[in-house]
Amino acid sequence: MKLRHFLLIGFLTLGNFIHAQEVKKNAIEVTGIAEMEVKPDEIIFNIGIKADNKNDLAENEKKLFEILKKNSVKNEDIDFKSMYQNMYSKPKTFVKSYQFKVNTKTEVTQLFEDLNQKWVSNINIAEVKNTKIADYKKAVKINALKAAKAKADYLLESIGKKTGNPLEIIEIEDYTSDAILPAYAQRKVSNIQMEAEATQDYSFDNIENIKLKYSIKTRYEIL
Repeated sequence: MKLRHFLLIGFLTLGNFIHAQEVKKNAIEVTGIAEMEVKPDEIIFNIGIKADNKNDLAENEKKLFEILKKNSVKNEDIDFKSMYQNMYSKPKTFVKSYQFKVNTKTEVTQLFEDLNQKWVSNINIAEVKNTKIADYKKAVKINALKAAKAKADYLLESIGKKTGNPLEIIEIEDYTSDAILPAYAQRKVSNIQMEAEATQDYSFDNIENIKLKYSIKTRYEIL
């Protein structure tokens, strides 16, 4: 009985192996690719303010918040980052750093003009975002899967076959992010000299789009 039992298991295992080989042999593997460019609707800036003493620094901080409020930046969209004293400058300078977020309601060019102050030490873009990026990512992935299916369809049709059930779907993330810093924005704004750059246009129209790209590798049964 034991021998028959082992033989039966052996035949079943061999049968499963042959079936697996047949499925692999009668399948087509294709990759679908989809891309999308998304317009940013949020920009996060780094900003530094400076003063020769703590009292003046507090006054400049107050001015900063007034300017940001005037340009539709909410208090909850302003984050303190750091504070330090530059011991190597003459006179010794106190520096305070913040991040603040603007959206499309903010007139960014006007904001930069208002921030063209001697007490602003530096300002640069930290990130650009889109608040609906998760929805756009889903759309790109779906389009990549549809592209893979369409590719399998026309390839199999060319040899008189049809696409069957999907046997495997693998997501490949080529390049995507919900918060990026385009090279153009970084080059244009980073370590800005406020007086020299005050006339530049830093509006949303001058920020490069966020680029999303996904690949979906699939394997379909051949009918």
